[in-house]
This record gives sequence, structure tokens and C-alpha cells, in this order.
Amino acid sequence: MQKNEVMKNYRFLAILIGAMILGCVAGWVAPGFAAAISPLGKVFINMMFCIVVPLVFASIAGSIAGMKSKKRAGKILGTTVATFVITGAIAAVIMFILMKIFPPVLTPWENIEAEEMGEYASTSDMIVNFFTANDFVGLLSRRAMLPLIVFSLLFGFATNLAENGEGVVTNFLHGLTEVMLKFVKIVTYYAPIAFFAIFAGLVADYGSMITESYGRAMLVYYPLCFVYIFTAFPLFAYFGGGKGAVKVMFSHIARPAVVSLGTCSSVATIPTNMEVAEETGISKDVSEMVLPLGATMHMDGSCFSCVLKIAFVLGVFGQPLSWGQLIPIVLVAVLSSVGMSGVPGGGYIGEYIICSIFFPTQIELAFPILVAIGNLVDPPATMINSAGDYVVSYIVSRYVDGKDWLQKKIAQNA
Repeated sequence: MQKNEVMKNYRFLAILIGAMILGCVAGWVAPGFAAAISPLGKVFINMMFCIVVPLVFASIAGSIAGMKSKKRAGKILGTTVATFVITGAIAAVIMFILMKIFPPVLTPWENIEAEEMGEYASTSDMIVNFFTANDFVGLLSRRAMLPLIVFSLLFGFATNLAENGEGVVTNFLHGLTEVMLKFVKIVTYYAPIAFFAIFAGLVADYGSMITESYGRAMLVYYPLCFVYIFTAFPLFAYFGGGKGAVKVMFSHIARPAVVSLGTCSSVATIPTNMEVAEETGISKDVSEMVLPLGATMHMDGSCFSCVLKIAFVLGVFGQPLSWGQLIPIVLVAVLSSVGMSGVPGGGYIGEYIICSIFFPTQIELAFPILVAIGNLVDPPATMINSAGDYVVSYIVSRYVDGKDWLQKKIAQNA
């Protein structure tokens, strides 16, 4: 029975990957056809976003509401945020060193045409919008993921105070989470068709842009993402889960990695991450807090891209990347990544933060360059972000459930 289930999972993964490859070929050979079928991919992404909003609310609020121990809730939240910051800083430092060794732009650009930036909110408005919405209806948008998470956390704590871990509202939240996860399984049957259309569109739109300086940047970024998965992720998994954790991690991480590549969204990968976390044996209250929070706050791939963008534009303008810039660049990478929503392209919030801090007098030139890089690196960055959410849950489990949490789960299932 278990072997049949494993074969079924890998068969579906093979179908998804095959659809992605065929989509790439179609986008390269027939860009017009790729444009015509792009709505098929958009339907899947929109459906996932419709599922994610209630799922994030129910999972976070239900997890906190159902906790018998408020101390445990605080421990999970504190460990989660601390891990996000530390792993993000590690990623930023790695990319900074690579940018010193392999500068993305060797010769400054000349005759760069300025492009209009459009209107953006002030820094104070952005801070307010990161954590609050104008009204309750505003929380129902996928563009308000951070405000939704803040609301869900507070709602969960309020419910816990009112019901002490058991009650009508708590049971409703748990039930809604289960329903939404089943909903995901239904929508997933459509995924191969959607992935074909999505990847056809990506190749048709951006294939010709990967040249010269952009191509050099991609030659550093794309391999780094895969090296990071096979070096940093095993270290994080071993630290969090101990003996056998690396093998378990690699046996499950492919699914969220493939889904994130196809959707280019950390948020849309939350349901898949929850499924593999449950199969791994990660405590439900841990996964239901770590994974939704990670979709917005855990952005190792975005930290990579943030440093790449800064180094790229410095090269374009003929400015050096110095060791004295290491600390401010790492801080900006971590802080701007935490502020980025888990939607395709990140809403350009990160690009605006980079411009306002590092290129305030050249913002009209820097902004379109950063946006172009962001679009090119979005798929692998999202893969690192989303798959990393699953790996971080190992580390949080270590501090919440003990060093041998995984061994106990394996023993129970033996």
C-alpha cells in the first residue's frame, strides 16, 4: 500500500515535470501559441490564491487557538522568526561573496533610457500597509498577506483566551483547514495543464532577455539556487532533525519545489508544504504556524536576488561593490525580503526599497533594471523560498518538540 502511494506521488511529479518541459519547448518554438494558452495557467494560479486566503487564516488562527500551552505558542513563533532572519542573512552573505568573485556587470552601461516609475506609497505608508489593511474586506486579498497573517495571529490568541484551546470557534477553524486542504487536492488534478501553459509563457516572454549582462547574472544565480538546495538544506535538515533527517527531507522536498517553480508563488505552495510536513511527522501546530509565516517572511531566495540586484545596478553605474557595504546590504536584503508578499514578482516592493536606500538619485534608471532582474530570477527564488519553509520546520521542531522528534515519528510509523 505504501509502495503504491509512493509510486503514485512520483508518477504525478513526473507528469508535472514533463508538462513543464513541454511548455518550455512550446514557448520557444511557438510564442504566439504560448500567449494564446496563457489563461489556462492563470486559472490555476487564481484558484490557488482563492484557496490560500482562507487556508492561511484558518491554519494560523486554528493552530494558536487550539494550543493548550501559550508558552509553546510563543516558543514556536519566536523560534520561527529567529530562524527566518538567520537563514536569510546566511543566504545574503553567500551571494555577496559570489558577487565579489563574479561581478554580474563587467562594463558600465551607457545611454540608459529612463523609464517612468509610477507612483508609490511613502515609507510610512508601506510600513502601515505591511501589517494592517483599511478594513476587514481588505484582508481577503492575496496582496494583503502580511496583514492577514497579523490578523490571524491576533484572532488565534483571542480565541485561545476565550476558549482555552477547546470550543466552537477553535473546532470550526480546525475543520475549515481540513476542508481547504481537500480542496487543494481537487484543484491539483488540473496542475499539469496549468504548468504547461505557465512555462510556455515564461519562455516566450523572457527567453530572449537572458543575454549579455543579464545572462551572466543568471549563470551565477540559477546554479547557486540548486547548490544551496543540496548543501544548505541538508545541513539545516540535519541540524533540525538529526539522524535520518536528510534522507526524509529529500524524499519530500521535490513536491513543494516543483509547485513553487510552476506557480512562482510561496503563498500558492503553502498547501503542498502542509501536506509534506504532515507526511514527515512535523507537529501540526508547528507546520500551521511556520509554513504560512514562511510564505511571506522566509525568503532566502529573495535575499539572494536582493544582493544580486544591488551588485548588478552598482555595476551598471560603474560603482564598486565594497566589503564595507556588506552589513547594510545584508540588512536590507533580510528586511526587504521579509516585507515582500508571496506573490509572483513580489509586488516590486523589494525593488523600491533597494532603490530608495542605495540609488535614491538614480531611481528612475535603477528601478526598471531591478524589475527585469526580479522577473528573470523569480522562479528559482520562489523555489528556494518555498522549499526552505518546509526545511525550516525541522529546525523549529527541534526546539519545540526536542532533538529526537523525527526519530520518535519514524519509530511510531515503523
